[in-house]
Amino acid sequence: MNTTTKRPSPARARLIDAATRLFYEEGIHTVGVDRVIEEAGVTRATLYKQFGGKENLVLAYLGNEDEMLRAMFAEAGAAVADPDALLDAVVQGIADDIRERHTRGCPFINAAAEYPDADGPVRRLIDEHREWFRSTLAAVADTAGLERPDDVAASLVLLRDAALVGGYLDGESRVTPAFERTAGAVIDAHRPRGEAPNL
Repeated sequence: MNTTTKRPSPARARLIDAATRLFYEEGIHTVGVDRVIEEAGVTRATLYKQFGGKENLVLAYLGNEDEMLRAMFAEAGAAVADPDALLDAVVQGIADDIRERHTRGCPFINAAAEYPDADGPVRRLIDEHREWFRSTLAAVADTAGLERPDDVAASLVLLRDAALVGGYLDGESRVTPAFERTAGAVIDAHRPRGEAPNL
């Protein structure tokens, strides 16, 4: 891990914060660069100096989301030693995300809907994030001794996608308990035969 990474300049950080809020709440194509500049309190020249244009700002926004999720997983992994407890913490973390943070759906799914070019840089970043997420879930499931950890990961990714969209459309109070129940059932179905469910 590179510990010498420079912190972003205050202006760059303000631009990413403003873009994150506006792009997530209102949609990427709906929000023009002038709106981001105004929210961030910087000049147009500053935005273009930092990012060169809107697409790089979009990539920075999604990269920031990716970094935050990776940091949350790393923090959980450092705090929880027991593999079963880590699996529970991951499910709980996703449930908390649906309840508290991503209340308007998944930022990556939302962005993918606005960028249909599967070979473009935005979609490539989204694909890299999803592959990391899927492989991380598979590693957690494998460490917990679950059978077919890749299948567990695929199911949990599908459930998370559905729950983030459903939480926005139907409300987290209806969707989050359903996600937790279904994720628990997937995990229990992949425990080795004879092993008691984790209640």
